[in-house]
Amino acid sequence: MKTVTLVAGVLLVFVFVWERVDVVRLGYQIERLKTQKVLLERKRDQLQVKFSALTAPERIAKVATEKLGLVPPQQGQVLMVHLPGEAPSLSLPSVEQVRLARHDSTGRVSE
Repeated sequence: MKTVTLVAGVLLVFVFVWERVDVVRLGYQIERLKTQKVLLERKRDQLQVKFSALTAPERIAKVATEKLGLVPPQQGQVLMVHLPGEAPSLSLPSVEQVRLARHDSTGRVSE
């Protein structure tokens, strides 16, 4: 009987110690995850700022003109195409205002 009581007591102590160790381990894991969460939130904020900067219309226009050599369209170069049954909001340009740009074999653009 003493042996059974002693074994039961040792098992209870073992279970108690195991529970405490597990609680401490989970506490460390929670703290590690909190730190990781803060780092990921900072990274998200940095990416949102970078996204806003990269998608700013002023920046896009600057890159288009300076790096890509694009220019705003001249009058008559833009033609609005409407779906059948859709009422156009603006009047279409006359045929004389529409010019076609063609590339020749040297890569030059001619009208």
